[in-house]
Amino acid sequence: MSDEVSPNTLGAWLRASSVYLDRRVLAMVFLGISSGFPFGVLADPLIAWLQESGVSKTEIGLFALVSLPYSVKFLWAPIIDRLPLPVMTRLFGRRRGWALLTQAVLICVVFLMGQGDPSVGLLWFGVLGLAVAFASASQDIVIDAYRVEILSEDKLAAGAATVVFGWRLGQLGAAAGGLIFASYFPWSVVFTGLAAITLVGMIAILVNPEPSKSITRESLELEAKAEAFLERRSHLNPSLAAVLAWLYSAVVCPFVEFMSRRAWIYILFFILLYKFGDQVLAVMKIPFFLELGFSKIEIAGITKIFGFNAVIAGGFLGGLVLVRLGIMRGLVFCGVLMAASNLIFVLQAVVGHDLWMLTATIAVENVTTGMGTTAFVAYLSSLCNVAYTATQYALLTSLMAFSRTVMSSGAGWLADHMDWISFFIVTTLAAVPGLLLLLWMIRRYPPEEAQAQSA
Repeated sequence: MSDEVSPNTLGAWLRASSVYLDRRVLAMVFLGISSGFPFGVLADPLIAWLQESGVSKTEIGLFALVSLPYSVKFLWAPIIDRLPLPVMTRLFGRRRGWALLTQAVLICVVFLMGQGDPSVGLLWFGVLGLAVAFASASQDIVIDAYRVEILSEDKLAAGAATVVFGWRLGQLGAAAGGLIFASYFPWSVVFTGLAAITLVGMIAILVNPEPSKSITRESLELEAKAEAFLERRSHLNPSLAAVLAWLYSAVVCPFVEFMSRRAWIYILFFILLYKFGDQVLAVMKIPFFLELGFSKIEIAGITKIFGFNAVIAGGFLGGLVLVRLGIMRGLVFCGVLMAASNLIFVLQAVVGHDLWMLTATIAVENVTTGMGTTAFVAYLSSLCNVAYTATQYALLTSLMAFSRTVMSSGAGWLADHMDWISFFIVTTLAAVPGLLLLLWMIRRYPPEEAQAQSA
């Protein structure tokens, strides 16, 4: 076989890559930015502000609980998915109306958060952080649904890639930009600027159309179930019966379908555990770097700007691994690397303040995190039934967020009660249960069997 690339092969690659020039696919970059920046706001800038204000590491760790709405967004996903807004829906459509509403709320609460002071009003500061997370999680529900509905089937993969790239860009811009500008301006000015990032997503929504409502076999089956439900409840008040039928089709059916799978309980436990060690470490990275004597500009320049390229490279590597090994075995490979990468922080703790070591630490950690995230998102997407994608994906990502917030909220307490070397060893061990469960699932439910069941 010749090693040369044939003109036909090259032409196919060029035709495939042209999908990224589609206006609607490009719009996903800007919606991703609007979706990703709240994560940056609630991460490094917020943690650095708390650290500078004299808040203890235990309280900083507990502050991860403000991201709780990401863990339970499936509770109100059916409302956003089905309920029209009185004025906004008439002016902009159902999806765009909800998107603009959540984005407007996001601007307001991020701005108000910047006007607070954690040293004198930590509780109120936490309430505003919770409001940021709630508005952000609601926006994510809308953007996920909008992306699937606005793009044709042959552009869904490209749309997913561009929205993830935009998310990384928004998260990086808020996290690195917040730290850099905080070195020159008050935090109130910084958070005002961060709030303005939402305008990027609002403009993207306004210049793109409202998606048409698709009618599929699955949606027709849902309507049939709702009608049958109404017929069996003919003795009820018509309004009450209609509400119950709506709840049945929008809320009950997606969960019943998911729980009909044989391994569903193990899948949920695995989602909670897979990135647990990585998420415990992430909460304490910034306090660790600050204690070693790194400045905010050094942290932003290396961990965010350089780290952005590393995590994107890791994402591409993760995709190649999945193509070669498949999703389940790719999860094992990427998960082992992601867990082992925590040990490089032990070396960083020994070396101390050294920019070259910090660069190596961030490179290893971000590349493996990018690989693990790509594998994990591919796995979550493969679990969703196309009839219930919005609600089921919200459920699965909520569980992932629960691990990132509630389960990792004790990271600060651990860091307060042990040295950094012991802490990073513990974060490595925290990844082991998820990997063991994954290996058991592969043996008990082989990938070929799982794929057949999904099909």
